[in-house]
Amino acid sequence: MMVHPWGLNDLEPVVLGMTDCKVDFYGKAAHAACGPWEGLNAMDAAVSSYEMVARFRQQMQHDWRLSCIFWNSGTRSTSIPNWTTCRYDVRALTLSDLNYLKGKLVEFCNAAAKATGCTVKFEWAEAPYSGMMHSSVMSQLYRKIAAAKGVVYPDNVPAFNGSTDMGDVSLVVPSIHPGFYIGQPLLIHTADFQRQAGSMEAQEPTLTAAKTLALTAVELFLSDELRKRAKEEFMTRRKQFVG
Repeated sequence: MMVHPWGLNDLEPVVLGMTDCKVDFYGKAAHAACGPWEGLNAMDAAVSSYEMVARFRQQMQHDWRLSCIFWNSGTRSTSIPNWTTCRYDVRALTLSDLNYLKGKLVEFCNAAAKATGCTVKFEWAEAPYSGMMHSSVMSQLYRKIAAAKGVVYPDNVPAFNGSTDMGDVSLVVPSIHPGFYIGQPLLIHTADFQRQAGSMEAQEPTLTAAKTLALTAVELFLSDELRKRAKEEFMTRRKQFVG
């Protein structure tokens, strides 16, 4: 069990599975003015791969994500780049969707390399994150205890769509990962959120969330029936989730 500060109260945030890939394109250097036709532009290959990803977003499901940064695109504009490196993050809720997106990324990068006469190398993360499978038995218990402390967790909230290794844990044992409101409707991983998380306003809801989590654990420890229900639900949902 785990809780996370957030810009609202979210009982079962959508936590996506995630992997990343370092993609290297290799071409041939040449002088950009005297003989560009002698080169094979690795930066063109990298840009082309990203353009294909960008166009594909129109057909992506609401819980799919593909993002990219360029780490290396040459050292000087007077030369045709012979090597570029970019990193792609791939996210989806289920393992099957994550594998599908990985396959699409490989297709796009191979096509970009072929179109520009370059070669491409993929280096995937060794330990991707799984999507989060929440235990509704445990989350409803957490909600009941939170309500007794005056904290309301509404049914419909905007999707979170982040990623965490807690997703891996949730496929091994029944798990929960609620998000709790710290006083301002801010997105996490921003400077504004960092300041708010350290403010006095955020301390009381943080302590309340910690106490709620502890009391949830106590009730689960004391109730054979709750643990049994959580395990039965876990076994059923895991088969559907993993696919």
